[in-house]
Amino acid sequence: MHRRQFLAASGAAVAALSRSASAAVQPAGQSGTSKSLLDAFVALPGTKSAQVDIDGARGVRRIAYQPDSALFCGSCFKTFVLSAYLQGLEAGKLSESEQLPIDDSIRSVGGGVFEFLSGTASARTVLEAMIAHSDNTATDVAMLRAGVNKVRAFMQAAGLTQARIPDSTRRFFSYLSGHPAGTDMGWAGLQAMQAGKSAGRLRPAINDQQTMVCPASEFVAYYKRALAGEFFRKKQTLTEFKRIQAMADAIPLVVPPDTPAYAKGGSINWDGFHCLAVAGQMIVGAAPVTFCLTLNWTDRDGGEARLTDAYKQAAAEVLGRVQREVQKG
Repeated sequence: MHRRQFLAASGAAVAALSRSASAAVQPAGQSGTSKSLLDAFVALPGTKSAQVDIDGARGVRRIAYQPDSALFCGSCFKTFVLSAYLQGLEAGKLSESEQLPIDDSIRSVGGGVFEFLSGTASARTVLEAMIAHSDNTATDVAMLRAGVNKVRAFMQAAGLTQARIPDSTRRFFSYLSGHPAGTDMGWAGLQAMQAGKSAGRLRPAINDQQTMVCPASEFVAYYKRALAGEFFRKKQTLTEFKRIQAMADAIPLVVPPDTPAYAKGGSINWDGFHCLAVAGQMIVGAAPVTFCLTLNWTDRDGGEARLTDAYKQAAAEVLGRVQREVQKG
């Protein structure tokens, strides 16, 4: 029900998919080459939101397609948890060396790090697992320790007005599988969900109670500010943010080889609804290139495996073309 298909082997060609209109370019005055940079992504079936900002010596070049659409973003939201947690470190309220409990009382599905382990782990290890492997147990541990209201307060202060996050991944799955809002169905309930059982009528991943949504424009604005150090008072905190964000497993799948990058990917496959997304920043020469590419689709648009492969290929093509254009000057 919830698998990170970023790890699926690529294969299907984007060229086999139906083509649609080219992406809009903002601001006006960009080259014809720039206008086609998002074509591979826009050609994908489904609903899309994309923005790429190239911060060069002559200003910002922005290429975008429906950038303000608040689509489902999956685990991409976990970067907000990381920022809020690191702010807690700066305030002296949290510590990366603190041992945090891992057990069935907080265990969640997905990620493959803590799902079957019990004991304790340092907060540093928890944060790394949340970003590097998108581990949902690690995410719920971090959100509980930092406080979900603290994370939401950080988001509000950062101007993320359309972004929404769940109380925890476990409560997110609880609500989707039919439990009342705010219910935590527990580890046994999650195991039952994985076995195909539900507490009632399944709910859509995008809803008004427990969800994960954020438009591309807000992700891009957030990453530009975060990686410029705007959310942290200390240089070492920014260094730690960059270190952990550079561990994301989505990076080598979509960012050109040997290119420094900080990012987070997200996905879901739920009751015929699917999402793939990646947001972050890569450094091309001296130019930061900040991006978000989000795709939502249903079974009616195409099969999960086929569009997973196509998405990865399209995202890699977009970022590769952007890199080459920046390098040309």
